[in-house]
Amino acid sequence: MKVAIYGQSLLDGDLPCVMALFEELEKHQAHIAVEIEFSKKIPKFSRHENRTVFSQDDGLDTSFDMFVSFGGDGTMLRAVTYVRDLGIPIVGVNTGRLGFLSTFNKADVRKVVTEFLAGKFTIEERSLLEICLDSNIEAFGELNFALNEITVSRKDTTSMITVETYLDDEYLTSYWADGLIVSTPTGSTGYSLSCGGPVIAPDAKSLVLTPIAPHNLNARPFVIADNTRIRLKVSGREENHLVSLDSRIATIPNGKEIIVQKSPFYIKMIEYKSESFLKTLRNKLLWGEDRRN
Repeated sequence: MKVAIYGQSLLDGDLPCVMALFEELEKHQAHIAVEIEFSKKIPKFSRHENRTVFSQDDGLDTSFDMFVSFGGDGTMLRAVTYVRDLGIPIVGVNTGRLGFLSTFNKADVRKVVTEFLAGKFTIEERSLLEICLDSNIEAFGELNFALNEITVSRKDTTSMITVETYLDDEYLTSYWADGLIVSTPTGSTGYSLSCGGPVIAPDAKSLVLTPIAPHNLNARPFVIADNTRIRLKVSGREENHLVSLDSRIATIPNGKEIIVQKSPFYIKMIEYKSESFLKTLRNKLLWGEDRRN
């Protein structure tokens, strides 16, 4: 068994659960690879035959059975940039706050291994979005994809921007708003939800366009097929606007064409039978919270 481990920070209270995962993996003679910067935060971590490190560009391959992310949902989104198109299944151990993507409670960290070995899980393929920009704009490089959402928003101004929007080359509308979110089903419980967007089941073949604080009073979130090619062009009082891919942000000149479409690869997420999407809706978004229930 080969397992990759990643985190962005490591608080004193989280160290015992990381060490518990190490102990459980070593009990099963697993090969453990730790992200190089995260390994520096683990006391007495040493490299040997069954303990190696990896980075953004080296040390991971398709032979890994699992990628474990320690942190919140932001850490999970960053983990995707390491896995890319390798097809390594990802699971998140929540050491943050809400942890909608990082579903496993850190107190149950040993179950990440034991339930995996017992086959008490399924693999879900989560779709991603990718962005195509003018070749003269050096913004995201090879990391031009997002698991949750791609967002255009205003920059250096309190004035709204206009987002001219085309679907498969047919004009839809021009949103007068603070911005526009293009979200995957996975991202529907994130930024899009906080802006009034719908919750979409992870396996739905859909995307949702959600305006941010629109001044078009008739503008509503719009669910579309995930094979739609979305073309955007932003105008406004300032010369630039922002484009974000999950947590990665770039400044883009106004008037440049932005193409958003489904990525050619998927991210594999491990869903344990004890931690389903519907259970997460009930427990973390208080879905159906009602005394009558």
